[in-house]
Amino acid sequence: MLSLRISASSGVPVYLQLEQQIKHAIASGVLCAGDPLPSTRRTAADLRINPNTVARAFQNLEREGVIRTVPGGGTFVANLAALGPGLLKAEKLRRLRPLATQLAVEASQLRFAPADLHKLLESALHELEKSRRTHTSDDTKGDQ
Repeated sequence: MLSLRISASSGVPVYLQLEQQIKHAIASGVLCAGDPLPSTRRTAADLRINPNTVARAFQNLEREGVIRTVPGGGTFVANLAALGPGLLKAEKLRRLRPLATQLAVEASQLRFAPADLHKLLESALHELEKSRRTHTSDDTKGDQ
């Protein structure tokens, strides 16, 4: 089940927090292709934020191919298997480069050794994969 939380003190715009949390839920297996998302109004009401903020996050996610909206039918997680190989490497790099730059700048400011940064990233990827496997095995247990 998707549980979204907003932190007013994080310094990250609310719409970006929503985008990041939805992407993380998909990457970790909490949300799968075809799963419905709550409506813009419901999400805004639950989080006590402006519906336009939720709409902006959903529009950005739809533009990236992460979600799809069916007019009059709701918003759903897109079939990301079709998206993965279809994305050109240049597009993937375009989307990841700003994040990598931000991480590199933060690490540099904190005097974090490059080798330690590599280990940190590898650890995060490992945890994500472990979380995916856990969610997948939980799903298959529920089907039995």
